[in-house]
Amino acid sequence: MKSSVNQFSTQFEWILNVINVGVHIVNKDGDTVFYNEMMAHIDGLVREQVLGENIFQLYPSLTDESSTLQAALDKGIETNESIQTYVNVKEKKITSINSTYPLYEDGEIIGAVEIAKDITKVMNMYDQIVDLRSQLAETYKKNKFFEGTATYHFSDLIGSSPAFQEAIALAKKAARTHSPVMIYGPTGTGKELVAQSIHNVSAHRHQPFIAQNCAAVPKELMEGLLFGTTKGAFTGAVDRLGIFEQANGGTLFLDELNSLDLGLQAKLLRVLQEGEVRRVGGAKEQKINVKIIAAMNISPDEALERGIIRSDLFFRLNVVTIAMPSLLERKTDIVEIANHFIQKFNKSFFSDVRGISQKAMNRLLQYSWPGNIRELGHAIELAFNVMDAGEDRIDEHHLPAYLFPSGKYTPTNAHSLAPTLTESIDLPVVLEELEKEMIINMFQKYNGNISKTAEALNITRQGLQYKLSKYRIEKVYTAETRES
Repeated sequence: MKSSVNQFSTQFEWILNVINVGVHIVNKDGDTVFYNEMMAHIDGLVREQVLGENIFQLYPSLTDESSTLQAALDKGIETNESIQTYVNVKEKKITSINSTYPLYEDGEIIGAVEIAKDITKVMNMYDQIVDLRSQLAETYKKNKFFEGTATYHFSDLIGSSPAFQEAIALAKKAARTHSPVMIYGPTGTGKELVAQSIHNVSAHRHQPFIAQNCAAVPKELMEGLLFGTTKGAFTGAVDRLGIFEQANGGTLFLDELNSLDLGLQAKLLRVLQEGEVRRVGGAKEQKINVKIIAAMNISPDEALERGIIRSDLFFRLNVVTIAMPSLLERKTDIVEIANHFIQKFNKSFFSDVRGISQKAMNRLLQYSWPGNIRELGHAIELAFNVMDAGEDRIDEHHLPAYLFPSGKYTPTNAHSLAPTLTESIDLPVVLEELEKEMIINMFQKYNGNISKTAEALNITRQGLQYKLSKYRIEKVYTAETRES
């Protein structure tokens, strides 16, 4: 029996050493009895040198009041997912999310365990972002001509389809009032562009526009980011504005609201109802005047059904609801949007692409575009990257392979180009197209072999090379293995 217990204990210790969170166990005197490899990595210490050491020797910046392990030993206090910033014995500053629990035996505390996840890098990036935002807010206060960060206007939004125009018309009306706005639609449909456009024609247009993606920040940091922090709120906390205060007088855009923790949603609701914000660890409320625009990438009905958004918060925000149609629902806009991207990339690529062939456009029109406008923009950008110097038109072979059912570009069968006898035709043009398609088919069939392709077409090698150059076939369709 004793052998089985020892074996289990060994296996348990092995498990604690391979998991990706830090584990630190101390006895009732605060001396380390277990310290796993991940905790050593987080602290930047050597595991063997830590065992037997007291927590205050390891972390000299901590006190009886600030140490969650000591609080568990002295008062039996459990701490769940608390942010803690401390300095270890090597003077390394560390930020972690800790959960600490007292350990009991026969009703008495015999030790404590702390489970930690390192967020030092995340916290450093968070600090930089918040500091930059604070600098922008200060710049605005000092400079009355500061234009904010909203760069898009309604004139920048492309499309004439009924569904899109209906959404834009409603957005323009929503800009006239201070009421909150809810925008929903699939990823890539332009929700933030609409939010910026609303801000830029509203009474808040000369005030800050602050955008925050609720899915981009860990929930442990999100409360401080939203509402700000007060020095001493948690170990390492400093006095800092939250984005509500930074956006005061302007517009706050909360993207992917459905990703916000439900507990924070309750606190957000209180701020919206009271028009006041209290910093984390603070004692006083501050009045704020902010227009709220929220966005979700799923429908409100789905979000409510799945329980990922509080119904009371949704109904507080759901004053004006704007549904952004997917690109599949507004295919008549694809031509206009594609041409817009061509103009845009002409500037950034220093190119002179004048348009897109009918075949390439048909390919764009046939695709379902699950990534919506963003995906269409990426497809046009790819075409610019693969076009040869001197080409001034996007063709099918410039488009991404995933736009084709087979997963690659396949030239149209030459016979499909033949018009019916009742049609009026330009015979020289049709003959050139037929010739081009036949050369392409044969060139691919013989894997780019010039001699075999020329023989199959019953023309000379020189004649074939001339036609390959004439139709710009060689560079595009040359196979991996070619006769030199």
